[in-house]
Amino acid sequence: MMSAGFSKHRAVSRVYETEGSSVRVRAMRLLFCGSGWLPMVDRIARGLPAGATIARWDRTRPLAESVAGVDVLLPSNARIGPDVIAAANELRLIQQPAAGTEAIDRESAVARGIPICNAPGANHISVAECTLYLLLALARQVPVANQAFRDRVVGVPLGFELSGKTLGVIGRGRAGSAVIDRARALGMTVLVADRSSTLDERDTLFATSHAITLHCPLTPETRGLLGATAFAQMRPGVLIINCARGAVIDRAALVAALASGRLGGVGLDVHWDEPADPQDPLYADPRVIALPHVAGSTEESFHRIANVVIENCDRLARGEPLLHRVA
Repeated sequence: MMSAGFSKHRAVSRVYETEGSSVRVRAMRLLFCGSGWLPMVDRIARGLPAGATIARWDRTRPLAESVAGVDVLLPSNARIGPDVIAAANELRLIQQPAAGTEAIDRESAVARGIPICNAPGANHISVAECTLYLLLALARQVPVANQAFRDRVVGVPLGFELSGKTLGVIGRGRAGSAVIDRARALGMTVLVADRSSTLDERDTLFATSHAITLHCPLTPETRGLLGATAFAQMRPGVLIINCARGAVIDRAALVAALASGRLGGVGLDVHWDEPADPQDPLYADPRVIALPHVAGSTEESFHRIANVVIENCDRLARGEPLLHRVA
């Protein structure tokens, strides 16, 4: 039975193959390339057009060896390089079940006429709420408080109120804008830096914010945006939250800033390699709260993402224009 909220799709997904003078029909094949997000795959599977199937990438094999005969790739957190696109001999669509498409080789896809689509805004509320969770947890030193509870120590650690503090938001997209609204509701002053901001405006954000949260895409300009220079400008005890992409922060600079005592806490939902290594000493620091890339993982966001994927598969089968095409 189809889950509540999913529409019934009219199209039977068909792909035509020519063998000499004969034509046969086979079902549309989707491949989910991510290393997690099982509930999302299940939701997509339950709503696909009749005859369409979805499989998960067997990570014991190279991705390029797993894409022959696949019509639709769902990259998730996997890199879709030129080798993968070249090996996907039946590929008709690259559908990112999220907003970011920086790990997809656009040039190779465009050269073959393969459209790239994403699902913008499907999880921005979920990401904003998770950002606020990390902000509150860092302000109240939840990892230290958990240890104090186990040690039966009452009344420590000493946290601080967010009301009256300044939050620096880097990125004014859907998620960043949702964070701004929620932070103001907590009584925070909000500074924002985006593509249109001057260096002086960004430097002011670094110097005056009690907490800084990242919601920008990973581009050549934003890679390593928070590096040694940026950390040196920040006020002592600043909180850093990253729900964007791991590489927006220079990892070595972050480790050094923590070691120097410059940072009051760090909340990481995204990492430089995913899945991240839980034995990495960075994550043993009690000032660091690490999540397994779940800021956008909610019932509601997965429902919206699945509907975008399903609708585009339906449109692909009918030969209609696709939603949220980015290339």
